[in-house]
Amino acid sequence: MAAPQIVRFLGLLCIPLFIFLVLTSIRKPSGLPMAGEKLPEMTRDPNLDLTGEPEGPLWRADDYAVDNPNSPRVNATLLSLVRNSELPGMIQSMRDLERTFNSKFNYPWTFFNDEDFTDEFKRRTQAETKAPCRYEKIPKEDWAVPSWINDDLFHESAKILGENKVQYGDMMSYHQMCRWNSGYFYKHPALAEVRWYWRVEPKVHFFCDVDYDVFRWMEDHNKTYGFTITLFDSAESLPRLWPETLKFLAAHQDYVHPNNALRWLTDSQRRPDVNVKAHGYSTCHFWSNFEIADMTFWRSRVYQDYFDHLDRAGGFFYERWGDAPVHSIALGLFEDASKIHWFRDIGYQHIPFFNCPNSPKCSGCVPGRFSDGASWLNREDCRPNWFKYVGMG
Repeated sequence: MAAPQIVRFLGLLCIPLFIFLVLTSIRKPSGLPMAGEKLPEMTRDPNLDLTGEPEGPLWRADDYAVDNPNSPRVNATLLSLVRNSELPGMIQSMRDLERTFNSKFNYPWTFFNDEDFTDEFKRRTQAETKAPCRYEKIPKEDWAVPSWINDDLFHESAKILGENKVQYGDMMSYHQMCRWNSGYFYKHPALAEVRWYWRVEPKVHFFCDVDYDVFRWMEDHNKTYGFTITLFDSAESLPRLWPETLKFLAAHQDYVHPNNALRWLTDSQRRPDVNVKAHGYSTCHFWSNFEIADMTFWRSRVYQDYFDHLDRAGGFFYERWGDAPVHSIALGLFEDASKIHWFRDIGYQHIPFFNCPNSPKCSGCVPGRFSDGASWLNREDCRPNWFKYVGMG
């Protein structure tokens, strides 16, 4: 009788061990950190591992008919700053996003231009979607060069940027665009009652079926900002941006969020040469040609005060401060880092970089490929720092 009792006893001991092993395997099927966990060293691209949808609840496309006044759609728009001459590239982007997402959810498109849109632009873009399209002109005072910018100094600065091979440094319209995207788009009257936006540029590609409402997911999970790609910037384009940020912080220490991403912004280990040239800024930034975000953050006093400080400093014109580093520094300092989400399941390309998941919902890109350009472009990937200091959420 003793032997069977021992067997039963050992069997009972094995049950908790078995449950533990099962739960462990469920928690980490890939052996890599799950969403929200940190990844101390990115030895292989997480996009090589099977990627699913984010944790629920997820809103499916059941009641999203364009003419349904009671649909679950939230207050959101697909947003694009685009010129009439960019119509072919805009149609390409629309076709991709309509095919993968918006034909199911019918969110409106809002197009901005500093000139009037042509009838052809309106006709052909509206033909690409069942959803409403809005065509808005940027007020001249929002696009104009501010009065405190010295024209001679701008041209001298443009020469220096050119000597340092900073792209678009001599294009006044590019500087105006960066300034508008940094501090004005969310103030446009057409967006006064809109909270969420998905930024879409011409000539981008979307590769994966998105079968849930991304805006509802952001709102339900208390997220502020979503990205696909994070890069290092050209240190030569923004040498005064971080020093000006430090000046601002000296007067507004209370603006910094306790759960910030400062280490991501100031890392000097991965690209020490870049950190030195940028005077303490890693130059890591979210590539803002793709962003899904809550404009409540941009409309906050904290962000507006920061933008106003930078604007008066003149770096949008005397250097080439882009909206991507400006947005990213503000989010990294003033927002809870847990409210920033990596959309690993959304396949995306803006030449020459990709976010390509390993998913049966995706086609047309190579899982785990970061760039299809020269191999040196892979060093521009700043995801390893984000995963290291913040996590994979």
